[in-house]
Amino acid sequence: MAHNPVGICTSITTSTSTAQSTVFSHQTPYLRVVAVSADAHVAIGTNPIATPSGYFVSQSQPEVISLGKPMAQRVTGITTGSTTTIDFPEGTGSPFAVGDAVQLTVTGQSGYDFSNKIVLSVNDSSGVAGYFGTRIVVDADTSSGAPSPTRDGLGTYAELRGNFKVAALGTGSGKVYLQQVQISGAV
Repeated sequence: MAHNPVGICTSITTSTSTAQSTVFSHQTPYLRVVAVSADAHVAIGTNPIATPSGYFVSQSQPEVISLGKPMAQRVTGITTGSTTTIDFPEGTGSPFAVGDAVQLTVTGQSGYDFSNKIVLSVNDSSGVAGYFGTRIVVDADTSSGAPSPTRDGLGTYAELRGNFKVAALGTGSGKVYLQQVQISGAV
């Protein structure tokens, strides 16, 4: 099986207490996990806690874990506030569901950007308050630091993408290396 690395390789120092990675932008369906110096249990999610009942990775055998299909959608409008409303293009819908962790990236306007925030609601009703595209509300406080609310005409590319963290619990002191990969061949 051949791996094509995507993004950066990250490590977590493991011990007998759980530790979390930084936020990963979900870009591929697979995560390669390599335990060094000690076996580890891993958990993947919004704010995961690794426990002995979690996925086991032996230091003698790297693992490839399925993350599911990456989710991303172009953004056409952003309304800032104590929560943030995101508008998607008409006819596209939302790949995100309530409870998903997401990150917003607006090229050239980093004041809008946020990461690892939770989707609170998805509204795909037809013609609500004059909006005909899907709108979602994210638990991201953009009331200060972000540019003024905008709709259609960000003037740049904006994208909402799923994200995740990994937690590891070692059987002793060691490291767990994490790398998103694309795979060719049998898994």
